[in-house]
Amino acid sequence: MNRFFNWIKALFNRGMDKLETPDIMLDQARRDMQGALIANREKAVQAITQKNRLQGMLDDTKKKSAELEARAAMALKQGDRELATQFMREKMNNDASVTTLQQSYDGAAATVEQVKVAIKRQEEEVRKKTGEALALKAQWQQAQIQNSITKALDGLTFENQFEGFGAAQEKIRNAQSEASARQEMFGQSIQGKILGMEDKARDMEAESELDKLEERLGLRPAAAPAVDLTQTVSVGGASVPTAAAATTSEAEKQLEELEKRLNSNSQ
Repeated sequence: MNRFFNWIKALFNRGMDKLETPDIMLDQARRDMQGALIANREKAVQAITQKNRLQGMLDDTKKKSAELEARAAMALKQGDRELATQFMREKMNNDASVTTLQQSYDGAAATVEQVKVAIKRQEEEVRKKTGEALALKAQWQQAQIQNSITKALDGLTFENQFEGFGAAQEKIRNAQSEASARQEMFGQSIQGKILGMEDKARDMEAESELDKLEERLGLRPAAAPAVDLTQTVSVGGASVPTAAAATTSEAEKQLEELEKRLNSNSQ
């Protein structure tokens, strides 16, 4: 049972902690100050009312003393000394009341002045505390905003978002490395060597055809000074054209073919 009550108490305290935010506490403190000021003002009004009543009673008592004195004087003028003595006795009793009322009034007047000063100071303090409460509420709101920003920044996660890029880059690197390894192995294999030889042969054929094209178009540089290409050598008593003569003859044939094509195109 004690554990149950402790649990209920803990829940209640937790709820009160959530409810007792600085905003609520400051508003409640301001209401309390305003309520206390209103109550003190009401007390001050009551004290001033009592002071005013004492002042009225004092004025009436003084007026009565003046009337009794006037009646005693009239009785003396009429020669009725006994009646004048009675009026004077009443006046003396009334004067005693005046003295008592005067003391009460003086005390009430002093108290009222003190109350007025206290009320004025309390009003100034309430205004001051109200301004401080507004400043504190602003600070609290600023602190809440800063905490919200901090929590938002704490919740930002960039590493998880870029893990996919890192993983993709790693896979691409692995694939490139594997492709390079396979290409290297393929280049070292017999089939790769055969294909390499075939590529070289095709390159040589392409170079040969390119040379022929340059010769037909006349893009090759001028040949060396002509030499006698009709020289022959004697082999076993027979005349055989030299290699230079054979080359010149082939070149003339190619040139003649080029001239024919150019003439046909121009026509």
